[in-house]
Amino acid sequence: MNTLLSESTPPRPGGGSVSPGQALTIRGGHPLSGRVTVKGAKNLATKAMVAALLGETESVLRDVPDISDVHVVRSLLEVHGVTVQDDGDGVLRLDPSGAVSAHFDEIDAHAGASRIPILFCGPLLHLLGQAFIPDLGGCRIGDRPIDFHLDALRAFGATVEKLPSGIRLSAPGGLSGANIALPYPSVGATEQVLLTAVRAKGTTELRNAAIEPEIMDLIAVLQKMGAIISYEPNRVIFIEGVDSLRGYDHRCIFDRNEAASWACAALATDGNIFVTGARQQEMLTFLNVFRKAGGEFDITEEGIRFYRGGALKPIVVETDVHPGFMTDWQQPLIVALTQADGTSIVHETVYENRLGFTRALVKMGADIVVHPEGIASADRRVPRRALEQAAVITGPTPLHGADVVVPDLRGGYSYVIAALAAEGTSIVRNVDIIRRGYEKFLDKLTDLGADFDVVG
Repeated sequence: MNTLLSESTPPRPGGGSVSPGQALTIRGGHPLSGRVTVKGAKNLATKAMVAALLGETESVLRDVPDISDVHVVRSLLEVHGVTVQDDGDGVLRLDPSGAVSAHFDEIDAHAGASRIPILFCGPLLHLLGQAFIPDLGGCRIGDRPIDFHLDALRAFGATVEKLPSGIRLSAPGGLSGANIALPYPSVGATEQVLLTAVRAKGTTELRNAAIEPEIMDLIAVLQKMGAIISYEPNRVIFIEGVDSLRGYDHRCIFDRNEAASWACAALATDGNIFVTGARQQEMLTFLNVFRKAGGEFDITEEGIRFYRGGALKPIVVETDVHPGFMTDWQQPLIVALTQADGTSIVHETVYENRLGFTRALVKMGADIVVHPEGIASADRRVPRRALEQAAVITGPTPLHGADVVVPDLRGGYSYVIAALAAEGTSIVRNVDIIRRGYEKFLDKLTDLGADFDVVG
């Protein structure tokens, strides 16, 4: 019997029913089985909400997940004078007609640990001629510099002034199209260019752009608003600036990160989970790796069922930008690989500190060795990067309960799944972070038969 605080109560900005300092006491050793539903992608919904600032009329965004990152963006929009109406069932109406400049203290208070404020810069420069962002937070998974963002904004003609409290940007003469080549196909920097270029004077050419499904969905949102955007298969995007944009009516692409997380939960606990809303096309790379590791899946129009197809097998994985294997997928997958018969290697090439979460898995009995400078191999397909690391996982190793502290969003989810797969009782602390990206997380665990209590 779970002691579960209701997740249907009205959430606070950045909150939900799981408040800071709360923990889960988890009694593991039981397969997760049942059905969960994934809504819109966190990585699209929050950016589409920012895009509403660019329109002259109301926008309607559908399938918006009830997660803390969405609450943060809503608060930031409201601080800037945007009226946000919640119609229920994941539908938000965003009216930017009253947009105004916000004071630093207000932005800082509502932003919290979110890195979203940097994406407000382009729209606010178009609307108000100025923008201000505080020091940025986010998950502690390594260096996530905003230099790509600032360099792009400078290319459009913005003046960037770094202050002790944050960054002030201005563009009294407006912004103009630019030729921009990203040093790395950064998702955030690509979003920044798109949100800025659509209203800039002239044409923008963006080379080495990110092409994740969420980026393509953001392009669809902007096109609905009146933008003119085309892209080529060699990571080049062209944006012709327009004088004005209108509101949109859009349904978010599903959250493939959450879908993959539940798939890994089924793999790690030897469960059977049907993920309603998951689609094959956007998960093609993940599904191939899932099958190689011993997982199986059934694809229907309604969603995808995930389960073990037999004994788990060791694999070698390299994270990469789309269409490669996403960095957000490797953390829950590593939990399952601790139960594979043999040695697996996960090369993390996107964030340099994202394997730090494995220390808690070792505490729970896993045999994982992290190589801080990565591992060279003739079989590597992803170009090596100076910041990369590699994890060598040897299994199978029985996991046992432990007392662990959530370090970041995906790592936190992985700790919960490891605790559910382990024998005995675990305490997982700082679980509020998980609310950043998983809607109704505790309700879903309950629906899948997890045995836990909320404490604190």
